[in-house]
Amino acid sequence: MSAGTPTAEVAVIGGSGFYSFLDDVEEVEVETPYGAPSAPIALGEVAGRRVAFVPRHGKDHRYPPHVIPFRANAWALRSLGVRQVLAPCAVGGLRPEVEPGDLVVPDQLVDRTFRRIGSFVEHGGCHLPFADPYCAGVSAALAGAADDVKQGGTMVVIEGPRFSTRAESRNFAEEGWTLVNMTGAPEAALAREMRTCYAPIALVTDMDAGAETGGGVSQDEVFALFKQNLDRLTGLLEQAITALPDPDGCSCSTWADGMELTYDVPALPGS
Repeated sequence: MSAGTPTAEVAVIGGSGFYSFLDDVEEVEVETPYGAPSAPIALGEVAGRRVAFVPRHGKDHRYPPHVIPFRANAWALRSLGVRQVLAPCAVGGLRPEVEPGDLVVPDQLVDRTFRRIGSFVEHGGCHLPFADPYCAGVSAALAGAADDVKQGGTMVVIEGPRFSTRAESRNFAEEGWTLVNMTGAPEAALAREMRTCYAPIALVTDMDAGAETGGGVSQDEVFALFKQNLDRLTGLLEQAITALPDPDGCSCSTWADGMELTYDVPALPGS
């Protein structure tokens, strides 16, 4: 990264309908070994902290879930100095403990995607510890940002772009999984490979096909409920950013101490 390039320590990766977060932003074009990120990275301030924002699907929703440039997004944010990522996303509900309008900070992930490149590792023996896929510190900041945020549960990530069949949805629920989503993988694992703290905040926009009667899930339904909750999510993210802990010493980064990684992790600015 060239001298004078703006930096940020915190990032928000936006979900469906979440195309803006910061006011008076500076946009930065970032080149990565994995192509261009979803959009230029927007940089600004929230609660006195430098924050980066990237719309996961692009500004005009050009990238469907299975072709989002996940590796470019993760690498670009790290190259700008980002150490903590908050990831709002839209999800379907699978079980009766959640309902449309709920905000949930899940604590587990099941990856059912199959066409995506899920790692920066392309050669050599380099294995990521991932038993706990989300950063405890970022999760706590998100869960404590509003009284009505629910904490815990498993989010299963499907390939998309189609929604689940009723049989698939019922199977997910029978497994005990709480939420279903199309973008949470490989995003979380790539953040960990970049030694970055990461946690999602999931908005339940609908009950998935196996958990409801009628016509099943529709795109319009998902987008509409997400749009209705943008102000609520923005306020929650502002509170969470204020409450983020110091990332120094977090296992999201220290897992690679002493390891010989077989891929490039950009050095943090000033290090």
